[in-house]
Amino acid sequence: VFQGRILARRSVGQETRYEVEVKTPYRRRFPLVPREYVWVPNTCGCPPLREGGEYLLMARRHVNYEHTLNRILLQDDGYARLWTPREDRLVREAARQC
Repeated sequence: VFQGRILARRSVGQETRYEVEVKTPYRRRFPLVPREYVWVPNTCGCPPLREGGEYLLMARRHVNYEHTLNRILLQDDGYARLWTPREDRLVREAARQC
């Protein structure tokens, strides 16, 4: 779970790749660098992330069977909400309890 700003969007094959500036990591199960690529397994624009927007993203790390692909994947059922101070407060409170 992290707060990020969408810098760019690009369709690659049947997927969409977002370049994201990681602003605030809330819960880390894997390391994040200041700029990451977040992949969405479709090209329909779901979830609708616009360039320049700041979002609270809950994505997972995807490593394929051969261990040749390691990326951050935002699935269809993943969490992507426009970031607000209220979202920040809720996530910080939840992190204390988990």
